[in-house]
Formats: sequence, structure tokens, C-alpha cells
Amino acid sequence: MNATTAARLRDVAPILTLFLLVLIVGVGSRGFLSPETLLVLAADTSTLFIMAAGITFVILLGGIDLSVQAVASMTSVVMALLLPSMGYAAFPVALGAGALLGLMNGLAFTRLKVPSFISSLAVGGIATALALAFSGTRSIPISEELRHAYLWWITGRMLGIPAELWLGLLVLLICLFLERYTLFGRWSLAVGAGEPAAIASGVPVGLVKLGACVFSATFAAFSGLVLGGRLVAGSPTLANEFLLPAVAAVVVGGTALTGGVGSVWRTLIGALIVSVVRVGMTFLGVDVFVQQIVLGVVLIVAVWITIDRAKIPIVK
Repeated sequence: MNATTAARLRDVAPILTLFLLVLIVGVGSRGFLSPETLLVLAADTSTLFIMAAGITFVILLGGIDLSVQAVASMTSVVMALLLPSMGYAAFPVALGAGALLGLMNGLAFTRLKVPSFISSLAVGGIATALALAFSGTRSIPISEELRHAYLWWITGRMLGIPAELWLGLLVLLICLFLERYTLFGRWSLAVGAGEPAAIASGVPVGLVKLGACVFSATFAAFSGLVLGGRLVAGSPTLANEFLLPAVAAVVVGGTALTGGVGSVWRTLIGALIVSVVRVGMTFLGVDVFVQQIVLGVVLIVAVWITIDRAKIPIVK
């Protein structure tokens, strides 16, 4: 198989995988293919996609953001605490708190030259500590009255479609615009494809990395708002199970961990694959602990398939 054919197969593999998985689960459990079930699956995928969309920008330039689940949890706590006194203003404040953590991550990454793996891990620890301190290590419930007054845009429906789906669509459009029609999107791909060449071409590499970290944290914060709205509570551990699925969604969709290849559109396909795997295993009666093992295996296989080993002869 020549390189061109292999590249084309890598491009279409995520979509083929999604159709194959839906077919397998649908044959194993007829109820899975009902319109209502597929609508619920798509709505559940929205929160995961929103978080994964932000990580995509960091991975596109060859980095990683491991702070997203902690940022999302902290944001849900901030929202739950401020909602009674600030109303709608609680949402931008919570998003701003998430963006600020992204800025800290980005500054450590670009100014202090700390690898993104370490800087994001450290910022994630800071976010978790803040969430525990703000919440008093407990879950903060949101009253039914506040839910009806302020969370209708998360929990309601529009044209018969869950609001989460519309929010996921909005994030998709914003990310596609950033990726395709702004210098930031093109520079992100250029940095991921070859940082020395990007520097030589005059690309402000540090600024691009900083922006990617802020975008990633802001979208993680937004996913925390949506998740908190769905569960009507804020908690310092609310998004604890989201990091692996979010990274898996980006990689399974075909975005290379080495950077320079991928898109938010691919991340959407990856998020759907991860959701079908998780929900499908529930439909087929697979134990919840086995589901985590399967997700781990899927992630390894996806990286093995999507990496172009001709470009990276040595893997460290």
C-alpha cells in the first residue's frame, strides 16, 4: 500500500468506524437505533464534544491539555455558588475563571518553557484545589427555582431538539470559523507541522500557543457550565471522568498527537465514536469497569492508526 492510499484510508477511517459501530450496536440491540435514543446520544455527546473541541487546538500545534476536566469541575462550582446572587452574570464570571486558568497554563507553557504536559497537569491541580476550597469539598445543588430561571438554555428544548445539541452546534461553528478563516487556525496547523519553519516564516508561535491554551480552557469551562446545568449542581469532581474520553475523541477522530494534522470536524466524529462505544456497551450489558478498559484500548489503536510513522521514525 503506497503512502497516498494509506493517507486516504486514515482520512476516512473515523467515519467508517462510526458507521460500523452504530451498525454493530444496532444489530445487538434494536432499541439503540430508535430516533429518541439517537437524539439522547447526540445530546450526551455535546458536553464531551465541547471539551474536546478546545483540546483540539492544543493538540493541533503538538501540545496537550490535561487540565480540562479540573477546569470544567471548578467552573461548575463557581456557577453554582454565584447563581443565587448574580443570576446570569454568574456564567461569564465562571467562563472568565476558566479562561484565566488557561492563561496561566499558556504563560507557563510559552514564557517559562514548561512542557504542556506538565504545565496543564499543574494548572489542573490548582483548579481542583480551588474547586475543593470554594465548595468546601461538597456538591453545591442548584434549586429548582434557579434552574427554571437561569438554566433553561441548557436543559430546555428548541424545535423539539435538546438545547445541548444547539450549544454543541454553536461551538462547532465557532471552532470551524477559528480553524478555517482566521490566522490563528492556519498558524496552529503551521506550528504543529514544523515549529522551526513556522518561526522562520514569522509566525508568532508563542502567541499561538497561548491562544490555544486559553481557548481550550474556555471551552472546558463552557462544558462545565453545560454539565453543571444538566446535573443541576456544581461539584469539584463533576467532570472527573471526562479527560480520557475527551482526548480519545480528538485522537480517534484523526487529529495527530504529533500536531499539524486534524480538525474540529474530525473531533466531532471522534466524540460520536466514543459516545457510541460507551452507550453501546451499556446497551449490550458490558460492565462499567470493562468500558474503561475498552476505551483505553480504542485510544491506543486510534493513535496507532492515525500516526504517520514515516514522519516520526523515533517515538519517545
